[in-house]
Amino acid sequence: MVNVETLEDGDVVYAANAIYNDGGLEGIEENALLVPAGTRGVIVRKGHLEHDERRSVFLVRFEDVEKNLAEPIGCWAEELMTEV
Repeated sequence: MVNVETLEDGDVVYAANAIYNDGGLEGIEENALLVPAGTRGVIVRKGHLEHDERRSVFLVRFEDVEKNLAEPIGCWAEELMTEV
């Protein structure tokens, strides 16, 4: 399995577990399910925390039920995997 930290913009990933709103997305109830486990997505940007450059953050657009790319959400490396 590929190390998620080595991935770049445009690479395909999958949600390692269900991803819930931690309160960071306005207009969506806190703890609402955003992405079911195993959902395919594409990395649109990779960055890091300003105060900790060792901590990567990935902006990912996951597919919705109709296979359209949804709005991007921020994910930690441990929330992503390269294979289902």
